[in-house]
Amino acid sequence: MIDTDAIKARFERLAPYLDERARRLFAANEALTAGWGGVTAVSQATGVARSTIGRGLAELRSDNAQLTGRIRRPGGGSKAKIEIEPGLLGALEELVQSAIRRDPEAALRWVSRSQRRLARALAERGFTASQKLVGRLLRRLGFSVQGNKKTREGDSHPDRDRQFENINDKIKQFQSTSQPAISVDTKKKELVGDFKNGGRELRPKGDPEPVRVHDFKIPELGKVAPYGIYDITANAGWVNIGIDHDTAAFAVESIRRWWQALGKIRYLSATSLLITADCGGSNGARVRLWKRELQTFANETGLAITVAHHPLGTSKWNRIEHRLFAFITQNWRGKPLISREVIVQLIGATTTDKGLDVQCCLDENEYPKAIKVSDAEMAAINLACDNFHGEWNYTISPQPRAQDD
Repeated sequence: MIDTDAIKARFERLAPYLDERARRLFAANEALTAGWGGVTAVSQATGVARSTIGRGLAELRSDNAQLTGRIRRPGGGSKAKIEIEPGLLGALEELVQSAIRRDPEAALRWVSRSQRRLARALAERGFTASQKLVGRLLRRLGFSVQGNKKTREGDSHPDRDRQFENINDKIKQFQSTSQPAISVDTKKKELVGDFKNGGRELRPKGDPEPVRVHDFKIPELGKVAPYGIYDITANAGWVNIGIDHDTAAFAVESIRRWWQALGKIRYLSATSLLITADCGGSNGARVRLWKRELQTFANETGLAITVAHHPLGTSKWNRIEHRLFAFITQNWRGKPLISREVIVQLIGATTTDKGLDVQCCLDENEYPKAIKVSDAEMAAINLACDNFHGEWNYTISPQPRAQDD
């Protein structure tokens, strides 16, 4: 009696390691060993067709059987689609390449070049290709699905690199004399409420947190503007959460709050402060209100405020972007910012392996827009511009106090 269970066990143990020919020959050898009725028994035990076992027996019994690199006979199997429909591969490449070259006449120039659309465009040309086949052919042609990559910076200022060196030299100079050096900027405004927030977080399987479908501002919650101060030497951050307009007055108030809460305690002997900032926005190099508010801050603290702006288009090199804001975004990924208090807590809980410490507060003050600063007010600012790009590099010192009569 043929032990089909044993044959089945041997086949299942070896099947993952056998190719088509090896499975055929294994089944044929088992049939030979079993003797009369072996073909039927082995076919039932392994699932290999009787005809396939028969071909294996013929190979085993053949005196001139040779093991070559081929698994199937020459011509075995269905022909490739590109052989049945000559020109298919070339048509597909033409469709994709013309769209990439931004050919205005290309069929897929102004739509998504998905595999489904490509299959449809090929059908319009008389070819029959499924979506899956298009995917395989695209990989064969060397294409893959990719996103955009930010590499074009546009025209850069000829003194861009020199300004970077200037900023780095100033930071080292301030650090060597134990004077504070900070990097400042406003993070992207955020909607407050149960809105989708990018990223993912661990939750029970099949239980995503429900959020709103549309990102329409909730009037009573509005948006928040997180203004950050990154202490370069201490590797510490301070974020002031504004609920009104992101103005220069708000920017300087954020720096003021950092100084009152942390700066003056951390730098007891400070006589000056270095601020590195972007060239635009509420702390822009050409914003008059920024300079006037810094003058008020200098008068209050007695600090000489040195400012060094990054050239236009180089904000991603501002230290606060990759040393503070990047980690805040990572910390609250996948978490809806349902309230201002939640935002403060999430930012305050941001840490890194390198010891980043972040503190956060809510600023409920109002900061009206379109405040005009007169020429007379500008002339009164105690402003000293550097010889190298004074529009980027300047110091605002405390104004002398008026002498009592």
